[in-house]
Amino acid sequence: MTENRREVPFAPSIGDRTDGVYASGIRAGRLDPVTLASNFADLHPPFDDHEARVEADRCYFCFDAPCMQACPTRIDIPLFIRQIATGNPIGSARTIFEQNILGGMCARVCPVETLCEEACVRETAEGKPVQIGRLQRHATDAAFALESHPFERAAPTGKRAAVVGAGPAGLSCAHRLAVLGHAVTLFEARDKSGGLNEYGIAAYKTPDDFAQREVAFVLSIGGIELKAGCRLGRDVTLSDLRRDFDAVFLGLGLGAVAALGLEGEELEGVVDAVRWIAELRQTRDLSTMPVGRRVVVVGGGMTAIDAAVQSRLLGAEDVTMVYRRGPERMNASLYEQNLAQTRGVRIRHHARPVRALGGDRLRAVEFARTTERDGHLVDTGETFELEADMLMKATGQSFEVDRDADEPLMEQGRIRVDADRRTDLADVWAGGDCVSGGQDLTVVAVEDGKIAARSIHRHLQGA
Repeated sequence: MTENRREVPFAPSIGDRTDGVYASGIRAGRLDPVTLASNFADLHPPFDDHEARVEADRCYFCFDAPCMQACPTRIDIPLFIRQIATGNPIGSARTIFEQNILGGMCARVCPVETLCEEACVRETAEGKPVQIGRLQRHATDAAFALESHPFERAAPTGKRAAVVGAGPAGLSCAHRLAVLGHAVTLFEARDKSGGLNEYGIAAYKTPDDFAQREVAFVLSIGGIELKAGCRLGRDVTLSDLRRDFDAVFLGLGLGAVAALGLEGEELEGVVDAVRWIAELRQTRDLSTMPVGRRVVVVGGGMTAIDAAVQSRLLGAEDVTMVYRRGPERMNASLYEQNLAQTRGVRIRHHARPVRALGGDRLRAVEFARTTERDGHLVDTGETFELEADMLMKATGQSFEVDRDADEPLMEQGRIRVDADRRTDLADVWAGGDCVSGGQDLTVVAVEDGKIAARSIHRHLQGA
């Protein structure tokens, strides 16, 4: 059976791409540039000075601050808020950067609603937490406006470290090692640094090229040589790095979306959500970014949310997320789920994709209804179809790595590390999304890089 789709007003299409890459129905220019600019404007506009001080005054400055305990990087939140309240945002930024050098990005993308703000005493007492994330952004933005680095490097140690991957984990590790006086070479496979922050986060969360401005800020400490377009396994091997450097950190991230294993998955219109988001992030003129008229996104995490919301903001008429389990099992927070729904995205639960239907081009997706029995997901025997000209796969990413003679032990498809983020190779550390047991959050990756850098520093000192 085929479900009818509710008609939603949308701007008419103004043309297809002419290079033959996109199927009929997947078009650019569904909305005019003015509307697109409005749709992709800053999700949370920054506080002005007065608003920041008023909000900071709401903080109780708890001695045993639960917000600080909930922060993966252990930022002294009561202190930085007190510094804002007393008119010292630059001092506040330094407090933040001491624990999280990517505090500017984390202020924009951290799921604060399930971390520091959920733990806020005001949230417990009133259901309205102090807006910690926006206050953190206010402080870090003030520091960026100065265009100077808040820290200085220690005297050179003569030791050299290789950091592979210029994403949140790699940048955090490289910066901390540079501050401690070590010479760092940062290897990045892509043309731009930033990793997930540059290629994988919704554009409306990081407008105005913020990811690159933050990278420039991190590198301005000095002592970090960046080698972009240099891929581990293709241009350099782990064996080479272990030979040429005193220590190696792997912050490789995740790159590949898992295949759905569907019949018809090769049809035109079936796309990898991660790659689509990366293309959108690198598109300066959003009126040239193609999107389907009827979009189905399979998955329940942040990638699925970001793909679905941005499809809608680009002018897709009808966007539906479909997740195999219930809302309580989705990796995306309740806040993000609500954000998607307020942007016009429908979320369907308890269904898994079975087939992509069409000739050469996608026209619909068949789903099987699911339920949980004794903790296991099973089909109910019912199926339904959703019309679609674009199916986005967002069902979790896998770790891509070229095989190497020197390879750290793997665990469930990711690198196994100890509490210091050290691998089974004595001179190799790893962190971020590529390690087992990670939470796939920017802030957690930053903490991994920081922990690894401290461990590397002790190793290089002979401790």
